Amino acid sequence: MADQVMPNAENVNDNANSVATNAKSVSEEDAKKAEEFKDKANEFFKNQDYNQAITFYTQAIDLNPTIAAYYGNRSFAYLRTECFGYALNDATAALKYDPKYIKAYYRRASANMALGKFKLALKDFETVVKVCPGDKDAQKKYSECGKIVKMNAFARAIAVDDNKSIADSLEIASMTIEDDYSGPCLDNGKVTQKFVQELMDTFRDQKGLHKKFAYQILLDVKKLFQEQPSLVDITVPDGAKFTVCGDIHGQYYDLLNIFKINGQPSESNPYLFNGDFVDRGSFSVECIFTLFSFKLLYPNHFFMSRGNHESYTMNQMYGFEGEVKHKFTAKMADLFTEVFNWLPLCHCINGKVLVMHGGLFKDDSVTLDDIRKCDRNKQPPEEGIMCELLWSDPQPQCGISESKRGTGSQFGPDVTKRFLQRNKLDYVIRSHEVKNKGYEIAHDGKCITVFSAPNYCDTMGNQGAFITLKGGDLTPKYTSFDAVPHPQVKAMQYASSLFGLF
Repeated sequence: MADQVMPNAENVNDNANSVATNAKSVSEEDAKKAEEFKDKANEFFKNQDYNQAITFYTQAIDLNPTIAAYYGNRSFAYLRTECFGYALNDATAALKYDPKYIKAYYRRASANMALGKFKLALKDFETVVKVCPGDKDAQKKYSECGKIVKMNAFARAIAVDDNKSIADSLEIASMTIEDDYSGPCLDNGKVTQKFVQELMDTFRDQKGLHKKFAYQILLDVKKLFQEQPSLVDITVPDGAKFTVCGDIHGQYYDLLNIFKINGQPSESNPYLFNGDFVDRGSFSVECIFTLFSFKLLYPNHFFMSRGNHESYTMNQMYGFEGEVKHKFTAKMADLFTEVFNWLPLCHCINGKVLVMHGGLFKDDSVTLDDIRKCDRNKQPPEEGIMCELLWSDPQPQCGISESKRGTGSQFGPDVTKRFLQRNKLDYVIRSHEVKNKGYEIAHDGKCITVFSAPNYCDTMGNQGAFITLKGGDLTPKYTSFDAVPHPQVKAMQYASSLFGLF
């Protein structure tokens, strides 16, 4: 548990009276009503209805905005709904009203960890252990966070001293294949239809791919992605079918189910997978090698966009790095980072439908040509075109708002309308958010979300979906589907040990 520095620290039923009410600005009646809202919020929190809890914590804050515990509790609820930007703001607000409120330091550290801001998280953990030196849980989190900060600093130092890539240092020819290996083999170093089918069957049966073939796939797909622009134009002939899938997040058996429902990828059945192939689900290795193999098999009929989870920091926290190290090697985890850096940022179908993982931009003047010119061979920055393509979300109200995630922004229907008009587009498709039916139509039908990981993290109960279009009118058709059984390996199996915070 993350919050054991005080008795019952994870219990959201905080004593709101730990911070004195500002009697000059809050009436006794409002203070009493705020406590009632807080109590309702706590009940919803205990029942894991975090959105309703947030609603009532917000009402309590509106009536009595000087109570640190209200912000601290709402911060905790935001953490559970992965609104890390909002959680960060609330934890900071709680500390404004009570600088000694230890749980707020935990909340803020949690949010910063989730956002990959390890140095800031470490600073808050340090505060906690100074106040509560006997707390073993706090000491553990402080130690683990410190290790990540040191490891990242060391990695940066190595990168400065040695610019040679992992891909350039590999000697695949010297890798031997053991006599007892019975898995799929590349044909003269190349992916074939037979190989892909055997690979999917092997992974389905929880068996592995030899590292020699895994490394070869990564080298070949990296070269292929390097040859592609940041914005890839796709042509779908009149009447031809094209499928867009959203987040997969390491849910391999649900990926196989998509192919069962909609047919396997082929030149006559092209696909676009719109980012977040890995992390959270504990079969991310199986997902990514299957997708990369299809990319190599059908380079002009199988497409992949980068998501916010195709990045070093996310992989470090949310499980993919740990999974690759467990199933292969640390060197391969580093090679994946190089490959992910070359994934295209978005795709444009017939010059009319733009598909990106996250969303649109604060800057109203961004054009498709600006996206084409975007330098993507790097880790996602904290602002700008690349950041927003990977991280932003739509909102129902007009204008631009601060991101609930702490990165990117939230954009309204007016922003979408102007972007489409400026670039002569019909609508946009994006992913990045769980939806109950696996999809959502917003902004007067001009902003569509598709999410393809049903029962996300084995807990959400949502359906997944994919979208099929036909060349010509490009009218979207939605297919929702339920989760299928998978082996008893829990989601987040390989995630950072610091995820006890969330």
